[in-house]
Amino acid sequence: MTVAHPGPAVAARDVESAAALMRERGLRVSAARRLVLEVLFATREPVRAERIASGLEGRFPRSDLGSVYRNLETLEQVGLVRHLHLGHGPGLYALADGRPSEYLLCESCDAVRVVVPAQLDRVRRLLHERFGFEARFSHFPIVGTCADCARRASAEQADP
Repeated sequence: MTVAHPGPAVAARDVESAAALMRERGLRVSAARRLVLEVLFATREPVRAERIASGLEGRFPRSDLGSVYRNLETLEQVGLVRHLHLGHGPGLYALADGRPSEYLLCESCDAVRVVVPAQLDRVRRLLHERFGFEARFSHFPIVGTCADCARRASAEQADP
């Protein structure tokens, strides 16, 4: 199981700067680790470990799933990668960009929207005022229906 990195996220602009950071911290940059980074930089969106292992459906060489998980865990401990859980599916992994991010998930189409935490401050304030609850949406998102799916559902109800 991956343990969340206790320190700040570290932004890397590309695979080479991520590799340099790992070397600075005394880590080897193996071919398998480099491949995981290349896939993450290519997608720029949260992705399942299985998709990384598949090489993004053939765009990259395939990898052993166990190796992918081990490398993701190491990259997360360094602060280069974050993992999050969207809905009922497996954890997703994304490059850390040095800035905090929170997420909205459409349970109808699985679209993920990355939002700056300040955009959810009113929601957090309301939860705190009403329930005394300190909310964050970085590991688990706010789940609901996106505007496109809501319009589609509304149109389907209006025109059966």
